[in-house]
Amino acid sequence: MSGFDWPVLMRAGFLGLRLTPEQFWRLTPAELRLMLGQGAGMPAMNRAGLDALQAAYPDKEQGERDDGS
Repeated sequence: MSGFDWPVLMRAGFLGLRLTPEQFWRLTPAELRLMLGQGAGMPAMNRAGLDALQAAYPDKEQGERDDGS
């Protein structure tokens, strides 16, 4: 995944926020940004933003059925 400076983010999470590796890797990028104070003042998400998130991070793999098989 490009666009993320992982060494800087990991240092901020582990040293600055005192997260365990498990806690760090369970966070979404949005959650980490908020914890680092980067989400303040952001506008509320609109429908286009939600649609873009759903397209980028679908709940199921292509071809996967609703019952998980």
